[in-house]
Amino acid sequence: MCTLVILRRPGHDWPLLLAANRDEMGTRPWKPPGRHWDDRPEVVAGLDETAGGSWLGINDHGLVAAILNRPGSLGPAAGKRSRGELVLDALDHADADMAAASLVQLDPAAYRPFNLVIADDRDAFWLRSDGSAIRGHKIAEGLSMITANDLNDMTSPRIRDYLPRFQAARPPDPAAGEWGDWPALMGQRGHAPDAGPRGALNIVTDTAYGTVSSSLIALPKLQNPPKAPIWLFAGGRPDEAAYAPVEL
Repeated sequence: MCTLVILRRPGHDWPLLLAANRDEMGTRPWKPPGRHWDDRPEVVAGLDETAGGSWLGINDHGLVAAILNRPGSLGPAAGKRSRGELVLDALDHADADMAAASLVQLDPAAYRPFNLVIADDRDAFWLRSDGSAIRGHKIAEGLSMITANDLNDMTSPRIRDYLPRFQAARPPDPAAGEWGDWPALMGQRGHAPDAGPRGALNIVTDTAYGTVSSSLIALPKLQNPPKAPIWLFAGGRPDEAAYAPVEL
């Protein structure tokens, strides 16, 4: 169960800001974001060494894609393709609208249930699959949050607890190299009493499962001369590992 926070600000110099914590079994090997695929030289993404896909990536066109599991669907299943392939499939496209239109046409039965977020400086989409249908939804302007549940679903203890905190937080200012309150929030281990450790943004359990990395991404608006996107990556729990720039 990962967490993604997205702030859409059309017309702003930095119209899309994204924060993501990856929750996974600590025994599952991975590599930090890089250009890991010879057949996709335009893609920078984290590499899941087990299945060969990714959980989060960006391409040279300024398109971002992130995958999250739906409730009760952690891990692989016999006869199903890896959901990490969907991130790479999305990043084969030049913009979010084209990517979303293409991926809703995939066979939903080929994958375990998922939430897929696809965004660029102009548009953002949430693709929801329950295993029987893939439905695309536009993500509205402003702040949104998604976990294994639906977008901004207040039945999720994590969203109910943390979405108001992000709404009240100081927003990032990427141009100044300032990320406001977001890094501290992504490192929070607190949770509602009825939620247990998995209700935290930064998950720590007594098993091998927990938060294994964190990302902060900012996309600039299209302009001439162009600005480069920013990706800061923490290769561990975000209250323990420092965020450092990813080479794009």
